Amino acid sequence: MPTLELIATAIWAGTACFGLYLLFVWLSHGGLRQQATRITVFPAALIFAHPVLATTGLTFWLIFLLTKHVSFAWIGFGVLSTSAMLGFVMLTRWLVGRGGRHARGAEQHFPAKIVATHGAVGLTTFALVLIAATLATQHQVPAAPHHSQATQHHSQAAQHR
Repeated sequence: MPTLELIATAIWAGTACFGLYLLFVWLSHGGLRQQATRITVFPAALIFAHPVLATTGLTFWLIFLLTKHVSFAWIGFGVLSTSAMLGFVMLTRWLVGRGGRHARGAEQHFPAKIVATHGAVGLTTFALVLIAATLATQHQVPAAPHHSQATQHHSQAAQHR
């Protein structure tokens, strides 16, 4: 049976697929060309930082899966959180711009169902990664005692013999 960590990874990858489609739509409808005229409500830095951060977070998550070092899970979650905040900024700009003065921007070609699916799957990813990282932290093997503690333990054991 797949672990929660692998399910989170698969859903994260699915989120990325929907996001790449939206990026393709934005680029193919002149999103970059519209930067100079400010027709689009999405600055290029925002639209590219969101997927770059999500991919970076996924990379740390994959390192966690390979190494089982929980710190990589939390770094991945932190980077994912930043990406999610940028995604929320883009969603609110997209919702406000629909039909308003920016209605002719490239982002107006986004299919609403894809935007909703990307957001819902993204929130699911966020929740699953948070839960999986928390569980991994709780199930983490405790570190071996320091040398001085081990020596002290052996000394106490020798005294009781």
